[in-house]
Amino acid sequence: MNHRVRHIAFYNVGYPSAKYDHEQRRCLCLGLEDNIYRRMRQLAQPRVLKSAALATLFTLVVCYPRFALWDNPFPTWYLMSVLFVGSFAMWAFVFAWHTPFTGRPIFNEQFDPRLWTMATAIGLLVALVLHLFLDPTFRLRIPSDYPTSGDEWLGMTAFALAFNPLFLTFAPLTWAARLFHRVWIAVGFTVLFGVFVMLIKIRTASTPLPPAVFLELLALRLVLGSCAVYFYLRGGACLVWWWTFILQLRHLLTL
Repeated sequence: MNHRVRHIAFYNVGYPSAKYDHEQRRCLCLGLEDNIYRRMRQLAQPRVLKSAALATLFTLVVCYPRFALWDNPFPTWYLMSVLFVGSFAMWAFVFAWHTPFTGRPIFNEQFDPRLWTMATAIGLLVALVLHLFLDPTFRLRIPSDYPTSGDEWLGMTAFALAFNPLFLTFAPLTWAARLFHRVWIAVGFTVLFGVFVMLIKIRTASTPLPPAVFLELLALRLVLGSCAVYFYLRGGACLVWWWTFILQLRHLLTL
């Protein structure tokens, strides 16, 4: 009898609990789906699409001289088409997700003289290190990455300003912040992504790098990626463009 009472009590108490757990899981799944849909829907907002389109148009115009002067087997229209698709997607990520998931503006309207002075000083120091220690080695292995005239320097510098920060800093940081919901994880992902791109580029060199040079380049890549992310979060995109321009100035010394 006692066993029967306990058996009935188990079902009378357990069934509502199981039903409640089922409803709770169902509401959680629906809330998660609605949250994902809402965040993905941010990419389709007119404000985001308009900003991404304008930024992509600017990127195409600035990058065109680099493609026009670049000796490669692909036609310019094909390269511009690929750049259009990739840049539009990356700029859409930035305008839709950067501020909501990092709490930082894309373009910082507050000018911080100390921050810009620090970025300038670090940029000049890194440019000097590149010019003295790494550029002589890589100029022999990857000569296409180094300008030989003023026109080539203008084209490469314009491309470095318009595309490199977007591809190596702005887009991966925003994408990772939206994916992991942790800024510090997004920072680490962005820095490691720059290392991954560097490793792919090294494979295109005609001769393998000496181990010492590779370690120097790896350390410098980590420093460059960390500085770029720091300047982006503290000073916005304009500070990263200024930092990139300072690094490009070193090529004028060898023209």
